[in-house]
Amino acid sequence: MAIVPSYIAVETRFVPPSDPTLPPLAIQVTQLLESYMLWVGTTEDAVEEVRNAPFKGHLARDWACAMPVGNTNVPPVATSLNRSSSSDAALSMSQRLVRRFKKQIFLSIDLPPGFDSMGQGQKLVLAVEKAVVETLKELERPQA
Repeated sequence: MAIVPSYIAVETRFVPPSDPTLPPLAIQVTQLLESYMLWVGTTEDAVEEVRNAPFKGHLARDWACAMPVGNTNVPPVATSLNRSSSSDAALSMSQRLVRRFKKQIFLSIDLPPGFDSMGQGQKLVLAVEKAVVETLKELERPQA
């Protein structure tokens, strides 16, 4: 039987807002073997303290899991693990991330409910997806 090395890495990043009307984001990525577990939320923490942001948020506010399938003509299999609002952004976003990165994705999106009612919801969700894609692209790059 082959011995598989265990590899788990956790990293938290601060993402400044690309639009002054949006709050900064914190992304915590837990890199597992062929999968990612991501928590993304708004933060009031400074860049130096961003590692504390996940402890102040809610892990399962909008949480989904998506898995790649062998056939690329079939959409990734996904399920919502928890939803505390009418948002299902994590479900569809996790499927798009799986299509792009070909790894299992656990995605928790922790956004304040007030942003949706202020008309900023879609803009913020788009900023979240852009930040997650950039973060995962950096992690996927071969290390020199």
